[in-house]
Amino acid sequence: MEKHLRISSEIENLSLAENLVDEVYAIMNMNSELYGNVLVALIEAVNNAIQHGNKNDPSKFVDIYCSVDNELVSFVIIDEGVGFNYRDIPDPTKPENIEKPHGRGVFLINHLADSVNFYRNGAEIHLKFNIVK
Repeated sequence: MEKHLRISSEIENLSLAENLVDEVYAIMNMNSELYGNVLVALIEAVNNAIQHGNKNDPSKFVDIYCSVDNELVSFVIIDEGVGFNYRDIPDPTKPENIEKPHGRGVFLINHLADSVNFYRNGAEIHLKFNIVK
């Protein structure tokens, strides 16, 4: 299965990304833990693209590509922003960051996906999840 979604940068469009994960879950024999990991990581990535990449500008788009085979679910999320320094994200588990209300998305994505790679200075992220572990 391969699918492409193009959504405008509006928070309510996160539900379309959720629907994509539900569609993948329905056709794959994915356990509930993997479903949860995929859902949270994808929603975080798309939310970051909308809010931080495209600055909530509804005239800008986020492209979401999904590819599924027997062993791997892959997502590519691309925003129209300038990117960010993904190598220099504060650790949200450090005491000085624990109380901050933001800054956990990339941390979560890195811990939930089996593979995470950034391209285009962080404006493009590739997530991979192993179906068979």
